[in-house]
Amino acid sequence: MQNDLWRPNASIENLRARARILAQVRHFFAEREVLEVETPVLSKCAVSDPFIDSLEVSFGFQPGIEDERLYLQTSPEYAMKRLLAAGSGDIYQMAKVFRNGESGRKHNPEFTMLEWYRLGFDDRQLMAEVEALVTAVVPELQVRYQSYAELFEQELGLDPHGATLEQLQQACRAHVDAPFEDDDRDTWLNLLMSHVLEPRLSGAVFIHSYPASMAALAQVREDEQGRRVAARFELFVDGVELANGYHELTDAAEQARRLDADQQQRAALGLPKRPLDARLVHALESGMPDCAGVALGVDRLVMLALGVDSLDQVVSFMHARA
Repeated sequence: MQNDLWRPNASIENLRARARILAQVRHFFAEREVLEVETPVLSKCAVSDPFIDSLEVSFGFQPGIEDERLYLQTSPEYAMKRLLAAGSGDIYQMAKVFRNGESGRKHNPEFTMLEWYRLGFDDRQLMAEVEALVTAVVPELQVRYQSYAELFEQELGLDPHGATLEQLQQACRAHVDAPFEDDDRDTWLNLLMSHVLEPRLSGAVFIHSYPASMAALAQVREDEQGRRVAARFELFVDGVELANGYHELTDAAEQARRLDADQQQRAALGLPKRPLDARLVHALESGMPDCAGVALGVDRLVMLALGVDSLDQVVSFMHARA
């Protein structure tokens, strides 16, 4: 009934449990002397990723003057990196973030993200710390590690680094209805990952060492076989992404190139151009320390801890009741 929409989705008992988990997370970082920070939710710039859509808002100064267009953050990453470049040291934040078009049992346009950065860590060290945090909250969780290549070879008998475009298309179309053409290998790798492999993942597993072309904001290194791979990982639990981390890119020129490449891809896909964050590039030019960073979905972590299967059981007011 419409008259009941004032009520919270989640039970008060679950919201109390959520509060205890958030306190536990803060204790985890306090013990490690990682500084809690806050950064603006509103920004003059938007995320460059073509596959994430920012929510726009208008800020009005006064009548007769055109409103300023601002964007709700999809992640606190850019602002936190500016703090790192300014000498903050190790930092973390539990931030409200916003993504347009995301709604469902495991998605809400507004959600809570835990993001943290550790100076001197690489992606392997940060994976170990993510495991320590997650298993502190969910002690019964058993975590394993698997490279991107191992997953593809195990499940599909396919080398994702060496397969030709035609081989990837053939493998994808054997599982997914994809009646289109695209000469970007990553398009087919991403389809195979999201539609075929992720649903097969059981339990908690770190997938690491993605192809170098998928580096996003990560450094690129060589793996044990001498292949160029992204120093990047994702943590999945029963096929649902929980965390995404990088050994962070600190090269300002390369960062600018990747932002521009994202902008070109947005144009090719017919997506609106967004103002790119030059302040992030300037921060890297000033010298951001070597570090690793990760973003983790807090709402999904609480779901996992409470053994429930939808966000509305751990969030006070979902989008429909906001």
